[in-house]
Amino acid sequence: MEAAMLASAVGFLLLAWVGASAGDEAREEAAVRALVARLLGPGPAANFSVSVERALAAESGLDTYSLSGGGGGAPVRVRGSTGVAAAAGLHRYLRDFCGCQVAWSGSQLHLPRPLPAVPGELTEATPNRYRYYQNVCTHSYSFVWWDWNRWEQEIDWMALNGINLALAWNGQEAIWERVYLALGLTQSEIDDYFAGPAFLAWERMGNLHTWGGPLSHSWHLKQLYLQHQILDRMRSFGMIPVLPAFAGHVPKAITRVFPQVNVTQLGSWGHFNCSYSCSFLLAPKDPVFPLVGSLFLWELTKEFGTDHIYGADTFNEMQPPSSEPAYLAAATTAVYEAMIAVDPSAVWLLQGWLFQHQPQFWGPAQISAVLGAVPRGRLLVLDLFAESQPVYVRTASFQGQPFIWCMLHNFGGNHGLFGALEAVNRGPEAARLFPNSTMVGTGMAPEGIGQNEVVYALMAELGWRKEPVPDLAAWVSSFADRRYGAVQQDAEAAWRLLLRSVYNCSGDACRGHNHSPLVKRPSLQMNTTVWYNRSDVFEAWRLLLTAAPNLTNSPAFRYDLLDVTRQAVQELVSLYYEEVKAAYMNKDLVPLLRAGGLLAYELLPALDVVLASDSHFLLGSWLDQARAVAVSEAEAQLYEQNSRYQLTLWGPEGNILDYANKQLAGLVADYYQPRWCLFLEVLAHSLAQGIPFQQRQFDKDVFPLEQAFVLGKRRYPSQPQGDTVDLAKKIFLKYSPRGISGSL
Repeated sequence: MEAAMLASAVGFLLLAWVGASAGDEAREEAAVRALVARLLGPGPAANFSVSVERALAAESGLDTYSLSGGGGGAPVRVRGSTGVAAAAGLHRYLRDFCGCQVAWSGSQLHLPRPLPAVPGELTEATPNRYRYYQNVCTHSYSFVWWDWNRWEQEIDWMALNGINLALAWNGQEAIWERVYLALGLTQSEIDDYFAGPAFLAWERMGNLHTWGGPLSHSWHLKQLYLQHQILDRMRSFGMIPVLPAFAGHVPKAITRVFPQVNVTQLGSWGHFNCSYSCSFLLAPKDPVFPLVGSLFLWELTKEFGTDHIYGADTFNEMQPPSSEPAYLAAATTAVYEAMIAVDPSAVWLLQGWLFQHQPQFWGPAQISAVLGAVPRGRLLVLDLFAESQPVYVRTASFQGQPFIWCMLHNFGGNHGLFGALEAVNRGPEAARLFPNSTMVGTGMAPEGIGQNEVVYALMAELGWRKEPVPDLAAWVSSFADRRYGAVQQDAEAAWRLLLRSVYNCSGDACRGHNHSPLVKRPSLQMNTTVWYNRSDVFEAWRLLLTAAPNLTNSPAFRYDLLDVTRQAVQELVSLYYEEVKAAYMNKDLVPLLRAGGLLAYELLPALDVVLASDSHFLLGSWLDQARAVAVSEAEAQLYEQNSRYQLTLWGPEGNILDYANKQLAGLVADYYQPRWCLFLEVLAHSLAQGIPFQQRQFDKDVFPLEQAFVLGKRRYPSQPQGDTVDLAKKIFLKYSPRGISGSL
């Protein structure tokens, strides 16, 4: 009973501290009305009446929306206790009453006429205080080159999906530049410290410095301006932006300014040497710690204002210099005290990834030291990978600190159909019912977005559900209908097959990280095991092609057909690779050349061509976005190289090779295919000469090919070419396994 009362008190404290910053009703109401006009157009928007009324949440204290009206030409009335709640209510009406969908890959917004009536009045309150969004890494893997137009679309998506808590970390390097100059660092020392735009996420968490930099003055100015736009729009909906705080990492040059300062150089990260990692961490009791921490937060909040929640990660994938609980408590206390010295109402948002990533270090005593060093209710923990490896279970609900149950789902922004929908569906309810639970929200924390939209549609809906979806097969069928704007039985059947296969991963080994041979440096040791039956993917592919004549006008359908075609080719690459490997082991050159030739010289080029038919799968688009941020050709080349490195080598020596792999037109043709061609050539030569294949030698020989792509200057198309349906059908008819293609 005492623990239950504690959990209730924690929720109350959080509500009390952040509720006042939600913004005024009139501003939020105006923001939602503007969203409706952007989304639907001025004409259709006139059929919706929007209001924001705090009194709707008077009983529960939680975000609430109410729907009524419509039918016979009457306007649909959407009321919400906040702007976010009203936007979520609008989305609920569009989804459940109009059969529409808002999506990254293309929204389907064909409204029926007249607008359907809402029977009586539908009122829904969220079961938890927060619906969180983002991962620190998302800012580098997905957001890095965005302009305001793209950010505006994303914030609209966030509001419609009920997100009310999200990171807002743009522009912080400009603030740090001011702080470091004030402390006495030189401009050269600062420039040498900052990482490049595509790697800022890891500089912000203390993992990296310098790599991919420097940052230009124009970069800082643009990011400051963009951050003001982002914050203004988020706050206009009543969202709570999470600003960054000081975690303890400093440039090495701080030791020149303060010769007596007590710092510890941490170990290397991600196979980088100390030229780019081994960050310097201030000792928690050194007087420079509160000086730097409070100066940064004072300068930051002076520039951007505050909503009193701040993110900081001191030991993200970094082993602390000591496992002593006293040290860990002191390090945690130092971060928190630097926050409250500037903002007495500060709440610290902590990514709980450190406890999951290094469980051998973070034993009960170490975890207790961190969680107990901040007053209860002032530390808000993201259980970042809860759909697969929840930490709340083994920490007694984070020992009384409030936490958000998060779905991580994606690593590196990889393409590849993947999901653990059953675990996602059941997870939030299980966390709420956990003994003495201190869960205060749900969250989506992918490293990269723009993939597997069905997973995020479900997770966003669960933020407003008090119980799991009762029938996922029926739910995913309805998802297909809404997505394509039509009821098509073959498309529904395809999605049910995908649900029971690629979206049905289970167990704590499930990770949304694509390790397909297609996107990995070839070797004879690659694992092609999958948790599903590949025949389900091939049959879903066939069914989507069968449905194509009725759905070709749907951009979302074309996207999905390409994505499933891409997945099918990925499966075929694995099958051909196994044939190549078996032929090599059997010392049989002819089948090796046959399977290898199909893989490298026919299948991969065909994949590149079909990827080129959709703007979402173009390397040229990604690189052009990077170049567009620059104000000079030299800066454009640096940003393009940042992008190329991130997709491939990640570091100067392939330090985190292919972690952020993607399947893009241009990348397949000029990066993945040349590697495969060299691999097959070396294998064939090995067999013909009767000498063993040497992986280490191959790695040395293939690196110049990989590096040539990264340093290349070739420009790639940023406009799609070809018809997705025709190209997908050609690949299917030529390569689909026997017994499937005959029934198309």
